[in-house]
Amino acid sequence: MKRFLTPLAVLSAVFALTACSAGSLGSSEGDGDGVTLSFLVDNSETAAKVGAGLAKDFSAKNPGITVKVETRPQGTEGDNLIKTRLSTGDMSDVFEYNSGSLLQAIAPAKNLVAVDDQSYAAQLDDNFTTSVTSDGKLYGVPFGGFMSGAILYNKAVFAKNGLQVPRTWAEFMANNTKLKAAGVAPVIQTYQETWTSQLFVLGDFHNVAAAEPDFATNYTKNQAKYATSPAAVKGFQRLQQVHDAGFLNKDFASAKLDDGVRELATGTGAQYPILSSTIAQLAATYPDKVKDIGLYAIPGDDAATNGLTVWAPPAVYIPASTSGAKLDAAKKFLAFIASPEGCTSQANAYPPTGPFAVKGCTLPADVPQAVKDMQTYIDTPGASSLALEFLSPVKGPSLEQICVEVGSGIRKADAGAKLYDEDVKKQAQQLGLAGW
Repeated sequence: MKRFLTPLAVLSAVFALTACSAGSLGSSEGDGDGVTLSFLVDNSETAAKVGAGLAKDFSAKNPGITVKVETRPQGTEGDNLIKTRLSTGDMSDVFEYNSGSLLQAIAPAKNLVAVDDQSYAAQLDDNFTTSVTSDGKLYGVPFGGFMSGAILYNKAVFAKNGLQVPRTWAEFMANNTKLKAAGVAPVIQTYQETWTSQLFVLGDFHNVAAAEPDFATNYTKNQAKYATSPAAVKGFQRLQQVHDAGFLNKDFASAKLDDGVRELATGTGAQYPILSSTIAQLAATYPDKVKDIGLYAIPGDDAATNGLTVWAPPAVYIPASTSGAKLDAAKKFLAFIASPEGCTSQANAYPPTGPFAVKGCTLPADVPQAVKDMQTYIDTPGASSLALEFLSPVKGPSLEQICVEVGSGIRKADAGAKLYDEDVKKQAQQLGLAGW
């Protein structure tokens, strides 16, 4: 399996379109007395619309600067294009790309302009700042909002059965017992699309980090493992527990994402551990039901430390090849993106599916309740933290298949954790990490 962010292309493809380039690749020359910036984004519908909205609104506010949007492929092809253009000095004046571990692969100290000296740096969310920092330098501003690994739940079903949002695993399982007795599938799983199986493991990382703060660092050094970490192994154990207790939807083995969304929206299933980006599909396919869907963090053992695991948004960067008047204009453009005006521009271009990573930005009043629920975690100090893949480059290709086996009763949790520890070795060795 590719990195967990990559399977999101499966989800975003529901909304994707092929966007045409608004200008030739490479840096543009100044137009008359003004400056023209080329702005490279990926060709998903979201990125294309948000990029165009930012370019239009920034240029309207800064008449001397024109921003022309260009597009690139997503996935591996897009990654290779970025790396090639950076290495040849032919990158667009500003560009959108991944944050987190994938950023390190493009050698930011060599290829990007640091922006930690800019006034807006202090206004960026700490989780995002961590995801775009290398060797103590900040390199990007957020493009879009946070995503989370959480549990979407049907609020109407909860209300009918007198349930409260659980903050511990014991409360979660007690709710499941009541839901099953009421004839509702407590937990929806959609193992036909294997990537959806991973949330009880990956979405639980906030709880892991709360119990073992050094887990990510030690994991990268091969000094911590899922099978031997009392906190990390629980993700696999909980996959097994909900299966063994009979809490899953009957079609969990054959169901796909669309089926999971339908079961959640119609109330035949009560809770769906999934990425929060699924909210967009829910709103598009069941607009009359989206108001009934809320979101909460995957419960852990301790209510006091329970919180949301988040995936930082991609970022906008300035390549080292941008210089002179273009560099000054590019810095102004990034400052605009990292401002409340920039957040409003992005929200107007495409409905937000997660909280912004800029302090002082507010979500539109009409966003789905589940997005508002995410904002509560972001606003509460200590109630959110980054997914493991933003803190460590180590991730094995077979996690989703292992999760399906554990969640289907084919393999026991402890054996699954051990198998995954073996699975990550090859990738860690390919990356040349010390200790592997």
